Amino acid sequence: MLPSAYEIPAALVLVVGGTLACFAGYRLFRFVLAIYGFILGAMLASSMMGANSTGAMVGAAIVGGIAGALVLTFAYFVGIALVGAGLGALIAHALWQSSGTGDPPALAVVLLAVAGSVGAMLLQRYVIIVATSFGGAWTLLVGIFAMTGDRRAARAAAAGDVWILYPTSSPGQRWVTIVWMLIGVIGMAVQLGITGRQKG
Repeated sequence: MLPSAYEIPAALVLVVGGTLACFAGYRLFRFVLAIYGFILGAMLASSMMGANSTGAMVGAAIVGGIAGALVLTFAYFVGIALVGAGLGALIAHALWQSSGTGDPPALAVVLLAVAGSVGAMLLQRYVIIVATSFGGAWTLLVGIFAMTGDRRAARAAAAGDVWILYPTSSPGQRWVTIVWMLIGVIGMAVQLGITGRQKG
């Protein structure tokens, strides 16, 4: 987790990356992989540093982000499988949170991640479009929440828990899921009709 002084720039990266992924994810898939690889690498590397050493945390985030971006960019097919697995895990969490039962069981997450991974390899174009549309829409929303000072994002940042990049929506805010789905469907329509039409 980056120090609070860097939350707005990090949120801006999430907004830009989420917008690109949502509306042009298939055409820019390698670039989108690099963005998500950077975010994941920065998150993991910065979590290994002490919460009080700002310089080391920022340095680790940059180095880890570059390493993550390179890994996902060059591991294209692995990246496709990971995108499918991530989409499956995201669906598991969305289903269980919308039902109000909390976090999904580990077995459900694993099964949906494996199904998403296999599906991504069999139907690459469509799975990439769906995954980048809905994953980008969620990243965009999370970035907007962070930029507007969402209380849950502020609590997560103040808690010192380095494994929480930003919190997901609380059960009392079902409108977030509806907005996420709406933006995801719009992004998917844009990609199928315009930005993803002529590739492959």
